[in-house]
Amino acid sequence: MGEIPGSHPRRVSLLARQSLVDAAAEGLLADSAMIAHGRGEAFDYLLGEVTSESAMSAIHETSARLLSAERPVISVNGNTVVLAGEDLIRVAAVVGCPIEVNLYYRTPERVSGLLGRLSEQREGVAAGAAPQGWSGDWRKAVESVALLGEAADHRISGLEGPRAVCCWDGIGCADVVLVPLEDGDRCEALVAAGKEVLVIDLNPLSRTSMTATVTIVDEVSRASSKLLDQVITGERESGYWDNVAALNAALDIISDASVDA
Repeated sequence: MGEIPGSHPRRVSLLARQSLVDAAAEGLLADSAMIAHGRGEAFDYLLGEVTSESAMSAIHETSARLLSAERPVISVNGNTVVLAGEDLIRVAAVVGCPIEVNLYYRTPERVSGLLGRLSEQREGVAAGAAPQGWSGDWRKAVESVALLGEAADHRISGLEGPRAVCCWDGIGCADVVLVPLEDGDRCEALVAAGKEVLVIDLNPLSRTSMTATVTIVDEVSRASSKLLDQVITGERESGYWDNVAALNAALDIISDASVDA
């Protein structure tokens, strides 16, 4: 890809696409990764490519549930690592939780490659400046974020095949799971296992969105950055959460956009 001018209205989107193309060329992503990303972009157009008020409420609720959890974990797939890995490492450092690579199309090579990418991201985040509002030893907090997924020793009940595999120290024993870009079957299985499942999904009508405990209807990198701001505030009080109302608010935005088009 040639140089994209800073004034280009699609610059952020084009850079995100290229980062996925490059990661796919490295063997980090499944063949369907770009299809999934394109589907999400279509919803983001209709949502105005901004974080809505209802999405911000969901981000606040997600932050509170992560901070008050006994054993939280962040589960990531390939697209999430590429698009939002660094900010999610920052979130994990603040919350004090591990990150687990958990893939729908799981292969040892992809898991190893994504863990390598996360390790590089963790090193860069640790060497960088602490987020505004953070107090403490930032490097130590970041370096303490465990990266899981390779030594899988547990299975998610109700699922079959490689996608049921997980780590007991991560998803297996977690009470709260943040799962950006999750698939519906696994979301349903995690909820059935008694876990609170917090998801980031641009499609408010997906099974994942409708099954999750809390759904952030927003683009993953944008939502992860705002989630970092929220966890740094340290507010742990979780209020009454109506996930259906949040999804309907997103659908109202999409409906209005469709009428105005």
